[in-house]
Amino acid sequence: MKIALMDSGIGLLAATAAVRRLRPDADLVLSLDPDGMPWGPRTPEDLTRRALAVAEAAAAHRPDALIIGCNTATVHALPTLRARLEPGIPVIGTVPAIKPAAAGGGPVAIWATPATTGSPYQRGLIEEFADGVAVTEVPCYGLAEAVEHADETSIEAAVAAAAALTPDEVTTVVLGCTHYELVSDRIRTAVQRPGFPPLVLHGSAGAVAAQALRRLGEQPAPRATADGTLTVLLSGREGTLPEPALAYEEGRLLQAVIPAR
Repeated sequence: MKIALMDSGIGLLAATAAVRRLRPDADLVLSLDPDGMPWGPRTPEDLTRRALAVAEAAAAHRPDALIIGCNTATVHALPTLRARLEPGIPVIGTVPAIKPAAAGGGPVAIWATPATTGSPYQRGLIEEFADGVAVTEVPCYGLAEAVEHADETSIEAAVAAAAALTPDEVTTVVLGCTHYELVSDRIRTAVQRPGFPPLVLHGSAGAVAAQALRRLGEQPAPRATADGTLTVLLSGREGTLPEPALAYEEGRLLQAVIPAR
């Protein structure tokens, strides 16, 4: 089984690690776009063009499924990618985990990029899945960029700034950008209030990995032999994981994957 994942940068690491843990025997193809990142400030048309190029680079390696490991790319490019690649290659998007977060009753905070915060897309998800639940949208200025470069000082500053915008009574935080899952422990520490119940964090990586297996009719096999290979594509060129990826547990986990020959 071969599963491809795509993103502009290392935000796809969370979903990749989730796939790795569920199926250590799966071959992995990671398709990044260092030449075009970040995707967030681009127009929807330009972003879709970049995403399509990255997806087609992955598709050339004939994966059984493709995961879009990026919330922004899912919003703008999912229909185009599905029209181009399905039914031959199932395409799985990444959606903020607002539904399961709201099921807990809240109050909920959604940490997302400034471009996503307040967007019709996110507001639509809130109206559909969180009706009657107190929801605060928190713009996280510079956090995705800081995580992308493993810039510790900037990560701490961005997390602290977003925590200051998060109401004290919040019990649940939705990580609305895949990059944020790489620093979830720091987010938990910053938001957790003394004397309050343990904060609940909702990311998307586990659900996306499980959905990919379901689309393929496969079952998790975490005890399978860890003989999956790893192929890294950088704007279509074969390469290696960017150095900042190794600053995170999810990136270091992939060092145990056998490189593709």
